[in-house]
Amino acid sequence: MRHPSPYSPEELKVAIGDGLLSFPVTAFDDRLELDETRYARNFEIVLEHAPAGIFVAGGTGEFFSLTPQEVQLLVRRSAEMAGGRMPVIAPAGMGTRTACELAREAEQAGAAGILLFPPYLTESDPKGLAAHIEQVCAATRLGVIVYSRGNARVGAEILPALAERCPNLVGYKDGVGDIELMTRVYTTMGERLTYVGGLPTAETFALPYLEMGVTTYSSAIFNFLPEWAKAFYAAVRRRDHEHVYRELREFVMPYTSLRNRRRGYAVSIVKAGMRVVGRDAGGVRPPLTDLDEAEMEELRALIATRGRA
Repeated sequence: MRHPSPYSPEELKVAIGDGLLSFPVTAFDDRLELDETRYARNFEIVLEHAPAGIFVAGGTGEFFSLTPQEVQLLVRRSAEMAGGRMPVIAPAGMGTRTACELAREAEQAGAAGILLFPPYLTESDPKGLAAHIEQVCAATRLGVIVYSRGNARVGAEILPALAERCPNLVGYKDGVGDIELMTRVYTTMGERLTYVGGLPTAETFALPYLEMGVTTYSSAIFNFLPEWAKAFYAAVRRRDHEHVYRELREFVMPYTSLRNRRRGYAVSIVKAGMRVVGRDAGGVRPPLTDLDEAEMEELRALIATRGRA
């Protein structure tokens, strides 16, 4: 049975463009099996803090380690819990046919949109990447946000034709951090797309990216410090440089230094933060690794400076 989305592609574009976005972690039990109860409990807390949109089973949600069945379950459960109050955006990725199937399943499950991850492993020519994006857009009536990162750097040279052929292509999420690339994309596409900051610990780049037309970003810190994350975003939007740079200096930069200790910690540190604030969502699945005890203590002390440890 198909659950129609409460958001048209254009409505999704508008909804996500003017508020902070969240991407909740995926909860696992001690055997690293999906823990639906803990996921639902944490998801309710995310809902209570009213982000502009929620990326389910995204990068921080360990999309890369989930089975298609787990993704579908999480999307369906999240859409039911959100009840149309805010858009639930589902992941699609891997090979083109798998991505198309995930997009169709997300539409059936009641998602409001699709975040299209890079194709698995292989690099591709822009023409092939454009074909990949177009086929996924054609597979669903939902709005699609393309995630430019890794082996899928989506440049301005392919976007105009894609936007013309794919009216449901409504968003561009940047995970590259190339200022010239982002400037070319925005200069070329203007308000045809909504632009989302998608670099690890996106708060670091929020203020300069705002000047390039990137009005929103997805915050991993929202998982364990939602009040802080929303206050920081509000300061970015009103261009309160004093607030932003104080928080960058005192909290975000030390946090990113800890995050950079090991590869994959951009996800692991978020789950560690959940444990610190008493909402344990389990560990991370391989190939990621969890923070060690000394690193946990560093994170606990850092979070305590913001009153939550």
